[in-house]
Amino acid sequence: MSTIFLDVTRLLTRLYDGLLPTGVDRVGLAYIQKYGSKARAILSERGFSTVLTERDSQQTFAWILSSSCNRNAIRALIVRACLNRLREGRFQNAVLLHTSHNGMEFERYYSAMTKRKIRPVFMVHDLIPMTHAEYCRPGVDSIHRQRMHTALKHASGLIANSQATLESLVAEARRANLPLPPSVVARLASGVTQRPFSICPLPVPYFVMLGTIEPRKNHWFVLHVWRRLVEQLGAAAPKLVVIGRRGWECENVVDMLERCTSLKGVVIEEAHCSDEQLHAYLQHAQALLFPSFVEGYGMPLAEAFALNVPVLASDLDVFHEIAHDIPDYLDPLDGPGWLARIQAYSRADSPERSAQLKRIERFHEPTWAEHFEHVDRFLETLH
Repeated sequence: MSTIFLDVTRLLTRLYDGLLPTGVDRVGLAYIQKYGSKARAILSERGFSTVLTERDSQQTFAWILSSSCNRNAIRALIVRACLNRLREGRFQNAVLLHTSHNGMEFERYYSAMTKRKIRPVFMVHDLIPMTHAEYCRPGVDSIHRQRMHTALKHASGLIANSQATLESLVAEARRANLPLPPSVVARLASGVTQRPFSICPLPVPYFVMLGTIEPRKNHWFVLHVWRRLVEQLGAAAPKLVVIGRRGWECENVVDMLERCTSLKGVVIEEAHCSDEQLHAYLQHAQALLFPSFVEGYGMPLAEAFALNVPVLASDLDVFHEIAHDIPDYLDPLDGPGWLARIQAYSRADSPERSAQLKRIERFHEPTWAEHFEHVDRFLETLH
């Protein structure tokens, strides 16, 4: 078995900043839970990296898994890590598992791993900033292209979260005339830990949207659908719970949330939702709404099905890959279609909802055990 190194820079930074974990972060947490007991931690900044001692690595993993933030202790650890960088040696049969995209663009990062005799293996979550730059912050497309190209040139292996992501990566490698390192598809499990059945958080029917508020998630569209629901149904309109922090390029969504009077009291924004609250909201929802224009994977879909909750989703290839014919699929711009389906799913005796609940029974939930079986077998081939 290889010595495992985990780059936890993003996780530790977000812990220090007091931010709740995103889907990408939940993958990193799963890797710590799987490998952390025998792994070493790596921290990096703009491609400069350092390996933590075994003791500091275990302390860092414990902080991250427990969400325990002692800023002074973290600062002291970073100082020790920088000093320790001068005494680093080389390692034998070592593999780096890097599960966020942060820092992939710096060639010196790979050069440092080569000097340490550590083979870097990266997870690729999506190529969305390159394929759909209009949904991302300005300039992110060029940074992400550099990340992918540098990884294609220097990584010892790549892990894709879906076949759709791997196909995008293959297409980009061909377009850029770059080699494709050994690669594997390892689908992601639900990021929400199973908990006992909870009390319904709202006394009326409601739907959930889950994810950072950003353009490709299509919140603005759904809020307009909800305004029409209120116009048609008045006080009988179902509620909408928007779970996720406000991201970038989302001013029009914020305007709707803060200034649209007909949505007041009907749309509930949960920007800082704990896992317990998230579990409760999902568990009792009429359906999860997933109207994205593009996704690399779509972890909330698996999370909903794990809790036996129906999904109304955009008609995306990656959703078909994960869920086949189980969700109700709609075009992400079909306003009347979404309006009608939400109204149908709002009813207590909804035949459409009952039919999907029956289909969910045959959903094969991806598990972390299966994910890591693929990863471990893949790592064995890299010797």
